[in-house]
Amino acid sequence: MGSHRRNPGTVARRAAAVALLLAAAVGCGDAGGLEGAGATATAVGPARLWPELTPASSPAFEIGEVNTEVVKGVKVPGDDIRRVDPVGVVRAEMAASPGDYDGGKAPYRDTNRRMADCGKGPEHGRCPVLRPYYRDLTGDGRDELTLGFRLLPGKTTAVRVYTVEKHRLVQVMAWEDALSGVELAGRSLVIRSPSEVAGYEYRLQWTWDRDERAMLLTQDEMLRTGPRKHSRYPSAAPSLSPSASTG
Repeated sequence: MGSHRRNPGTVARRAAAVALLLAAAVGCGDAGGLEGAGATATAVGPARLWPELTPASSPAFEIGEVNTEVVKGVKVPGDDIRRVDPVGVVRAEMAASPGDYDGGKAPYRDTNRRMADCGKGPEHGRCPVLRPYYRDLTGDGRDELTLGFRLLPGKTTAVRVYTVEKHRLVQVMAWEDALSGVELAGRSLVIRSPSEVAGYEYRLQWTWDRDERAMLLTQDEMLRTGPRKHSRYPSAAPSLSPSASTG
C-alpha cells in the first residue's frame, strides 16, 4: 500500500468543523440563554497621598545599591575569568575581612576552618566554596563568574558576581542570605529566599547596568509559593479612590 501524506490545512479545517458540530449539539440541549460570569471588580486608579510633601532629592539611608570593588591579590591569566581560581577569590575576601573569619568568636569561623578542605577545588569534602558558574551577564561577549560560599556555622550563603576590567578581577554584586534557590536568567541573577510568612518567599533580581558598571537590584518581590488559604469572608473592597479622603 502506498503512503498518504495529510494536508495540514485539511486536517485543521476538519477539526474546526467537528468542533462546531459538537458546540451546536450541546447548544440544542440547553435553554439558549446567556449566563453571567459573576461580578466584575471596579477599576480603581492610583491615589496620590500627601501631595503637599516636597519630593526627596537624596536617600535617607545608605544601602549600597552599587557594590563594586577590585579583588586584590587575585590575578586573571590572559584576562580569562575561567582561569581564575574560585577558592583563591574566596580566600582573598576572607583576608580583606579577617574579623569575620578569624578567631573563636568570629561569625563565620567555621568557614575559615573548612577552607582547609578546598585543596582539590570547590565542593570537595567539606569545602564551603560552591561550584562556580560562568555566563555573559554584561553583554560584552565574555563570561562573568558567579560564585557562592557558605557562611558557617550559620545557614547563610554568600553570592558574588565578578567580571574582568582592565586586567583586574572586579566584584560587581554581593549578597548574603538563607537561600531557597539561585538562577541565572538572561543577563540577570535571581535569588529566592524563605520568608517568615508561611506560604511566601522573597525573590530578588540583579541585572547588569552598563552606566553604573555593576549588577543593580532591579526587582524585590514577596511571592506566594504555598496553597492559598480560603476565607469565609469576601475580599475587602478598595478603601481608597482617586479622590482619597483624609477624613
